Amino acid sequence: MVVGVGDVYQALADHTRRLILDELTERDGQTLFEICGRLATRHRVGSSRQAISQHLDVLEAAGLIVTRRQGRYKFHHLDTRPLRSITERWLRSEPTEETP
Repeated sequence: MVVGVGDVYQALADHTRRLILDELTERDGQTLFEICGRLATRHRVGSSRQAISQHLDVLEAAGLIVTRRQGRYKFHHLDTRPLRSITERWLRSEPTEETP
């Protein structure tokens, strides 16, 4: 799947989706139920499971998470490759100087 930079920025534009990524950074491989619980207790996000599931779909479409099924459970894992491609595009280790 080819993901555009715009898809990544659109996914990151939402506060709840950024919180989901924060939670997956801290503890990768969570189920929807675990993510909802952590958002409710740690961040006071009162969104329904359906709403969080839709946020997860957006993050997956942007390539920021990947899912793995195990039995009836679906585990969500952070994938930082789209973010790395953005930083590699515009950030360089050394600034280049242009001569007039």
